[in-house]
Amino acid sequence: MPTAFTVVHNAAASRFEVGLDGCLSVCAYRRQGETVDLTHTEVPPALQGHGIAAELVRAALDWARQEKLRVRPLCSYVAVYMRRHPETEDLRA
Repeated sequence: MPTAFTVVHNAAASRFEVGLDGCLSVCAYRRQGETVDLTHTEVPPALQGHGIAAELVRAALDWARQEKLRVRPLCSYVAVYMRRHPETEDLRA
């Protein structure tokens, strides 16, 4: 059971990542001008249930805010996260 992990922005691969226990969790995006599409969030089954997906999405949304980007939540997990965290709704494209 993971206790601590670090989210890394891998800009070259257009994704936020957590590498843990030999597994890679990601929140992928596609930047288009002043908009960013959050396209896919994936956490391997062995690491699910520990808040990794939420931290990946939080990091992606924090980055979008810092870059002054509008967000299109194409990933269903991101859409649900944004609904559950109304403070992020102002980012929605």
